[in-house]
Amino acid sequence: MLRARFQRGKKLDCSADAKDYVILTLGDRDHEAFACLFLDTRHRVIRCDLMATGSLAEAQVYPREVVKRALLYNAAAVIFAHNHPSGVAEPSKGDKALTDRLASALQLIDVQVLDHLVVGGDETVSFADRGML
Repeated sequence: MLRARFQRGKKLDCSADAKDYVILTLGDRDHEAFACLFLDTRHRVIRCDLMATGSLAEAQVYPREVVKRALLYNAAAVIFAHNHPSGVAEPSKGDKALTDRLASALQLIDVQVLDHLVVGGDETVSFADRGML
């Protein structure tokens, strides 16, 4: 039922919906994975794509690929999400640096970054809630 909320055209009504979805899709992975929720101008889901998978400690994410995908889907906004297989949802300095790089690249094509969610086990930390965007 929760996955149905994130099918094409479904509006994200609150950040809790996005957090629940991230836990559902990334929380039990044993390697780091990075996903993007691409949204239209009314914050309805266009698509959720897994952009990278990696090792126990990192996933290599390329701004060029995220920008290409945002243009392909004609997205107006995006929410980033990735997991920490350690179970600790606390964002790292590397997570913040990646978010800043991606946001800078997307700003050039007028795509707004709404949040970056980090999931560790059944916990999720929101960059937006912490004022880190």
